[in-house]
Amino acid sequence: MARPVTIFTGQWADLPLSELAGKIKSFGYDGLELACWGDHFDVFRGAESVEYCQQQRTILKKAGLDCWAISNHLAGQLTCDPNNDARSDNFGMLPKECNGSADKKRAWAIASMKAAAKAAKNMGVKVVNGFTGSPIWHALYSFPPVSDQMIADGFKYFADIWNPILDEFDRCGVKFALEVHPTEIAFDLHTATMALEALDYRPAFGFNFDPSHLLWQGVDPVMFLREFPDRIYHCHIKDAIVTLDGRSGILASHLNFGQPNRGWDFRSPGHGGVNFEEIIRELNRIGYQGPLSVEWEDSGMDREYGARDACEFVRKIDFAPSNIAFDAAFER
Repeated sequence: MARPVTIFTGQWADLPLSELAGKIKSFGYDGLELACWGDHFDVFRGAESVEYCQQQRTILKKAGLDCWAISNHLAGQLTCDPNNDARSDNFGMLPKECNGSADKKRAWAIASMKAAAKAAKNMGVKVVNGFTGSPIWHALYSFPPVSDQMIADGFKYFADIWNPILDEFDRCGVKFALEVHPTEIAFDLHTATMALEALDYRPAFGFNFDPSHLLWQGVDPVMFLREFPDRIYHCHIKDAIVTLDGRSGILASHLNFGQPNRGWDFRSPGHGGVNFEEIIRELNRIGYQGPLSVEWEDSGMDREYGARDACEFVRKIDFAPSNIAFDAAFER
């Protein structure tokens, strides 16, 4: 049975859900992974009101769509980020009175993530995708010198922030799926293991697998699936390409997405360097049956063309595993 094909609405938050739903259905999708900003999904309203969740469900149902996950990336980022500059002012649904205050941003973000668990329960979905931010991302290069204790303290800080959040997820019977990503507490296999260890491997915490963020770092996405087969709670279909030209570096040179001199960039699925066939084979091997959710980001392609093209691509690459050995017919 083919997995449902959905699309993350974060890159479409400028459109009201009522308009977006019909458009996405016309592109061939089965459902939406609802971003918790714009008017797509409000976790605070969703946590308090089953009626609000039913209202959002009705919009989807009228368009012939379903929902398997909600995504609260922007709030999640502020839980462990230092929040000490203006980059996250006016971030997503952040109240204006939080601008300029690291503590107010963090308090709001923690409340938002706890609300997301309740809202997901009321919405009838089992997974909340998102980010965690990181208190130690700035220490990545280790200069000025960074001690092992500073890194350990960073993971402890993450656990101190997230264990109470995950307590709420446990109460609601919902799982959190971290999108492993630079600027998060986990950005590759080693740091993903360290994050799990910091949380004592509690089941509420797993991963939203997104191969694009691994590819440009030089990490094999298939190896990630093999390393954490029981922690893949959701799957993004997103592509990237490395474009090193001898002048640019893998750290992207402070050039924005879409600029020609970057050392890497995101691409629409099937137009980059990700080997999706091997990923599908590994998802089959580990028994993942959740949605394949397109996260469409490609500065060089019209997004409506890209969304339609991505849906067709995902349906083409998704295949079920064999239920017999290929050479079974040789037996008498």
